[in-house]
Amino acid sequence: MKTIFSSLIFVLVLLLNTNLLAAPAAISKQQAVNIATQAHPGRVLAVKRKNDSFSVKTLSKSGKVRTIFIDAKTGKIRNGKND
Repeated sequence: MKTIFSSLIFVLVLLLNTNLLAAPAAISKQQAVNIATQAHPGRVLAVKRKNDSFSVKTLSKSGKVRTIFIDAKTGKIRNGKND
């Protein structure tokens, strides 16, 4: 009985630690907006998610429209495209 109880506790601890140490599956839409606007300040015109990236379209104070692509898993900027 003691061995079974100890084994169950051990498995439970392993399962809990696995979930706590796992990396997040993806960033949120709001996090993508925050990353994009920190790199290229401006008013956000649109945000779309397509496959494994977000595209964030911004308008700068000077009137320049820019599309910033954010990796949905890592949160890193892939590249920026001026329209």
